[in-house]
Amino acid sequence: MTKSELIDRVARSTDVTKSRAEQVVNCVFDSMTQALERDEGIEIRGFGSFTVRHYKSYTGRNPRTEEQVHVPAKRQPFFKVGKELKELVDSAPPKSDDASPEG
Repeated sequence: MTKSELIDRVARSTDVTKSRAEQVVNCVFDSMTQALERDEGIEIRGFGSFTVRHYKSYTGRNPRTEEQVHVPAKRQPFFKVGKELKELVDSAPPKSDDASPEG
């Protein structure tokens, strides 16, 4: 599902205009982004949680040249799926083109 498909679905299910639905979707995403920027977690019961993982800097190497490279510290968003969503997805019958797991 794309963002525009989500906006269409919100507009249909809430009986609001697409422009209003877009404002709502953007507001939710902006609020989530700002919370993660502030290093705050986001927990949506039944869906999952978003956190920020911190990675220390380290010395890596370029595999082509074997040259040592400094990799700076970084923060990355991380999503952990909730139990209810995991069970729901796992119990759903697979589509015919999704029947074989990708390696």
